[in-house]
Amino acid sequence: MEAKVYNMTAKEVGTVTLNDSVFGAEYNESLIHQVVVAQLANKRQGTKSTLTRAEVRGGGVKPWRQKGTGRARQGSIRAPQWTGGGVVFAPKPRDFSQKINKKAKDEALRSALSAKLADNELVIVDDIKFGGKTKEAVQMLKAFDLSDKRVYIVTDNNDEMVLRATGNIQKLTLASAELINVYDLVASGKCVMTKGAVKKIEEAYAL
Repeated sequence: MEAKVYNMTAKEVGTVTLNDSVFGAEYNESLIHQVVVAQLANKRQGTKSTLTRAEVRGGGVKPWRQKGTGRARQGSIRAPQWTGGGVVFAPKPRDFSQKINKKAKDEALRSALSAKLADNELVIVDDIKFGGKTKEAVQMLKAFDLSDKRVYIVTDNNDEMVLRATGNIQKLTLASAELINVYDLVASGKCVMTKGAVKKIEEAYAL
């Protein structure tokens, strides 16, 4: 399988041969969904906590007698219907993390990459080099007609200048080949990947 390679001005400069096991895998929507849900769940802190009526300070005395006042009966001023009272089914700290096997994650990534290629949403460039200016990254996105789209850029190294140039672009996500993940790949409209990143991904995920 071959794909076109472009430079930063969107001009075709050659082709690259892609590994079929990585970029030609069968689409598995249910597995991708499972991995994305787990990834989002693992980001949750799970630190939310409020007090139940048993934990709120005070309210030990019945506010008024049971009968004869004309008001509704009340047993505590810390019941949920009172201001300052406890919370019904109060959220407590918990662990939301989900375990996904490495084989399943790898297969989901191969499936997502293959879907991007099949849908013409994968753009391969020979290299990405910026001088640290945001306008340079904006010019590259304009060249590929990606200015108003969600873009996922995957490079083969952690270039500080590329990070500086792309850091202020709202709909752009930058990652190195080692940190590529299914959620960012699926959430983006287009994926721009360097030839070096393609090689590293194939080395890591080829069957």
